[in-house]
Amino acid sequence: MDLKEKLKPAAEKLKPLQEKLKPLLKKAEATGLRGYAIRTAVINLICLVAAVVICHWLLSLGLTVPAICATVIAGGLIVHANLMFAMDMKEPIDALTDLSKRIADGGYGLQSPKMGDDEIGDLTDSINHLSSKISEYEKTQAEFISSVSHELRTPLTAITGWSETMLFDENITGDSRRGLEIIGREAGRLTNMVNDLLEFTRIQDGRFKLTMGIVDVIVELEDAMMAYSDLLRKENMQMAYHVPDADIPFINGDPERLRQVFLNILDNAAKYGRGGTVDIGIKATKTDVFILFRDHGPGIPENEIAHVKERFFKGSTHVRGNGIGLAVCDEIVTRHGGELIINNADGGGLIVTVKLPIGDPLL
Repeated sequence: MDLKEKLKPAAEKLKPLQEKLKPLLKKAEATGLRGYAIRTAVINLICLVAAVVICHWLLSLGLTVPAICATVIAGGLIVHANLMFAMDMKEPIDALTDLSKRIADGGYGLQSPKMGDDEIGDLTDSINHLSSKISEYEKTQAEFISSVSHELRTPLTAITGWSETMLFDENITGDSRRGLEIIGREAGRLTNMVNDLLEFTRIQDGRFKLTMGIVDVIVELEDAMMAYSDLLRKENMQMAYHVPDADIPFINGDPERLRQVFLNILDNAAKYGRGGTVDIGIKATKTDVFILFRDHGPGIPENEIAHVKERFFKGSTHVRGNGIGLAVCDEIVTRHGGELIINNADGGGLIVTVKLPIGDPLL
């Protein structure tokens, strides 16, 4: 008797099971993940029941080795079916997870190819649509900010100019002179905010450029300190510059942009330091130059440290600002191939480190 004839009794025993599975097989015709899951479950059930029936019959005939082989084959089919189901689910889900992370990191407008017409395909369409809408919103926001900032520049220039002109009039004294000084100072603050907004829009639309050259970082740092020293004194603050012990090598960079970074950090120290001293130091290793700024204010809550360089983030502080300055600084330093590091200092206050490479920057 050949194997086919031997298996006929087992096949007869499986016929009632086949009838019972017909309704379930009908459901397995459904499309999408639900149908896929049902089909996988049916395959598992058929393999499991078939293995039990065939093994029982083979053992009854005393065929132990074929019974073991049948069990192994059925187990392999079950494992294979489940692995295929898991892999088919994992690949598109991993791709969509990676896409969502890149969108969250600022990759607005990124798209993912659609991998099917099932529920995952619908999810892909939704994420692609969301990414496009965010990209459109970011573009509209940047255009609006740029337009408003340009419109603000003209009246601010007039206010600043006239307030400075009127201060030359010696007949203006007392509260009137003090009021003019406040007008000039606040107009200057608004002008700085407008400039930050314009820098932000240049970054957004790709017009932000660096003019690279050989830079003496010490010269740019000392120029920034000199430019800001009077403003710090008005805030009842002073600078303590720690002259480096060794020579600081030149770097490749944009001197104007680096000075902008230093001035912005000093401005933040004046706003958040709340009096006292701003310690400034510079040092170099074989590969990098480090410029350090440390104030002695209250610092930043630990849960906000990771977000202070994000655009428009202002945190829990009540100090006025637009939340753009550090984002612009971070962009400038990053385009120099460096890193802007912000941490709370031991003993209180905030320490901001500008790390710049000595070699070629990452343009």
